[in-house]
Amino acid sequence: MADTAPARRKAPLWLETIILLVIAIALALVIKTFFVQAFYIPSSSMEPGLVINDRILVQKPSYWFGEPQRGDVVVFEDPGGWLPGPEPGPTNPVTRAMAAIGLYPTGGHLVKRVIGVAGDTIVCCDDDGRLEINGQTIDEDEFLAPKRKCDGPMPSDCREEWSAGPIPDGDVFVMGDNRAHSADSSQKLCGESERNCDPNDAFVSVDRIVGKVFALVWPIDNFDWVGRPDTFDDVPDPS
Repeated sequence: MADTAPARRKAPLWLETIILLVIAIALALVIKTFFVQAFYIPSSSMEPGLVINDRILVQKPSYWFGEPQRGDVVVFEDPGGWLPGPEPGPTNPVTRAMAAIGLYPTGGHLVKRVIGVAGDTIVCCDDDGRLEINGQTIDEDEFLAPKRKCDGPMPSDCREEWSAGPIPDGDVFVMGDNRAHSADSSQKLCGESERNCDPNDAFVSVDRIVGKVFALVWPIDNFDWVGRPDTFDDVPDPS
């Protein structure tokens, strides 16, 4: 007579539930830490493409072995004094717990577009009000909010020309798409009459960049992929 295999002992339902929950949380933490994280748009600085309270997804693998590129929309930690004050976070224990594991959009970060990378020199503006990068004029009409006088109104509101760079190694120069309402690298530039101003405050260290925005996911009716425009393709390498 064949031996009868002993029946497997089944774990209690409550124990299976706890194990599955722990595994789900661990996976969510791994995904948030290394792959994808949700954020929300805190201001109007990236209009018209991204508006206040839009939910976005940021992917991190692109910068594991490479640097941010001109045109990327990135999320980064406040370099110091860029945010006007603490932003409201999740208001109840459930949303706070979800935010901790990456299942709820978090704030406390900035969202801008990379305009210049290490070595670049940026000048505002040409006779048509457009930025120049390494001597190459760029047409940003595809993604900018309707401009007033030029594509770089901060800090001078186009009343005078300004320039930035060469950008130090390991840093980037960022600007919002809504140039008239974006506290960004251009606002941190040192004016001719300013004292005790550090010109490096205008740049953002790549170490502070969380990742690249790749999707607008909420409101669902506005779902869209966020990519890099080709307007920066013809910009020459810095000399």
